[in-house]
Amino acid sequence: MRVLIVEDETKAAEYLRKGFSENGFVADVAGCGEDGLHLALTGDYELIILDVGLPERSGWSVISELRRSGKDIPVIFLTARDAVEDRIKGLELGADDYLIKPFVFSELLARVRTILRRGPLRQLDILRIGDLSIDLVRHKATRDNKRLDLTPKEFALLSLLARRTGEVVSRTLIAEQVWDMNFDSDTNVVDVAVRRLRSKVDDPFETKLIHTLRGVGYVLEER
Repeated sequence: MRVLIVEDETKAAEYLRKGFSENGFVADVAGCGEDGLHLALTGDYELIILDVGLPERSGWSVISELRRSGKDIPVIFLTARDAVEDRIKGLELGADDYLIKPFVFSELLARVRTILRRGPLRQLDILRIGDLSIDLVRHKATRDNKRLDLTPKEFALLSLLARRTGEVVSRTLIAEQVWDMNFDSDTNVVDVAVRRLRSKVDDPFETKLIHTLRGVGYVLEER
């Protein structure tokens, strides 16, 4: 397995390279956006670890150019930029995951392995699960060709579940990715949000797509 690390901080890049090497990966490092894009376009990589704040070309620009060129290499953003808007932007541009620095390498490795187990990527701009269609570029979702009236947070939540179709997504991860908050077991914000999303995505239709795994989280799939 070959991984490309695009990171301009030398210590961070070496830490990542060593961690992946110790776990059976071949890891290449690029210290700027231009070099990272060149390697990504010409090399044979299974996954890219990408920073946002890079010299010469930002991580946003790198992934945008990759997707425009038709490259479906899985990408995980690994960055100190922790605003919800940045996370949503990264996912909308075609990233598969978004992890905030500082981080624990074991968590990054687990996310990498999860993504690699999924196999080839789905079409990047439009996700389809049954009769549900999610246009990530136009921020539009339809079901049975009927437009769903979703708030920005509801769209972000639906997109997160759709990108992990068939996976159980924990409440903790939902809280982190959609609300930029650490999960508090006394807070039911995630459950309330999922309930509201279900009222629009599932309730008007016979086939239900959003399912609950009690005590664990939620999964979006056609059963």
